[in-house]
Amino acid sequence: MNRINKVLKNKRDILSIYFTAGFPNISDTTTIIKNLDKCGVDMVEIGLPFSDPLADGPTIQKSSTQALNNGMTSKKLFEQLKGLRKETNIPLIIMGYFNPIMQYGVESFCKDCQIAGIDGLIIPDLPVEIYCDNYKTVFEKHNLLNMFLITPQTSNKRIRFIDKISSGFIYMVSSFSITGTVSSFKKEQTKYFERINKMNLSSPLIIGFGISNRQTYLDAIKNSNGAIIGSAFIKHLKKYGVGKVSDFINKIRS
Repeated sequence: MNRINKVLKNKRDILSIYFTAGFPNISDTTTIIKNLDKCGVDMVEIGLPFSDPLADGPTIQKSSTQALNNGMTSKKLFEQLKGLRKETNIPLIIMGYFNPIMQYGVESFCKDCQIAGIDGLIIPDLPVEIYCDNYKTVFEKHNLLNMFLITPQTSNKRIRFIDKISSGFIYMVSSFSITGTVSSFKKEQTKYFERINKMNLSSPLIIGFGISNRQTYLDAIKNSNGAIIGSAFIKHLKKYGVGKVSDFINKIRS
């Protein structure tokens, strides 16, 4: 069973942390992953830096720019991940845009993901239909789950289609906006969470975008299987470095 599915099967209050590979420093990637694992994080999303990250807010955009300036590439990331599976069994997801993956070669990218021990991908700009028609068999060949995003504007019909073809979790974007941090969810967001839960989907739901503190984390797990934190964690890394990861996680979990 895929490591992602094992976590989804056994836990409800999942905490997934996103960070940009190669940020703050080019050599920090595996250190951050191992530190997150030691802190009891359930899943890790490794952001593949891209020059035009349309869905990302300013914090992640800046971290992506810095990572690229540091010399981070897909090839470099895979080199860094070699041997990591000897030290950690935490589920690893690469989140990135389709252009770098296509330039790398989809088959080659998926193959190198499998070799590196990656469990799944999140590609915000890869439409579900194109994935099903052109890439689903490649992903499955290399034991990779592909997680799709839904937003408050996604129709029920499309959500049910995504649910039907999903083999991991559905990434429930908390609002129709770029990534960032908020102190609490608004009433319309809560109504959106309630609407999706009433659909009784077969796929687990994990909420992302805007999760920044213990309160938003608790609000998210009331309405889903877990939460994804990105921008707030990147701000923490920028301010305190990779050595104080536990400080951030403890504030979320306790």
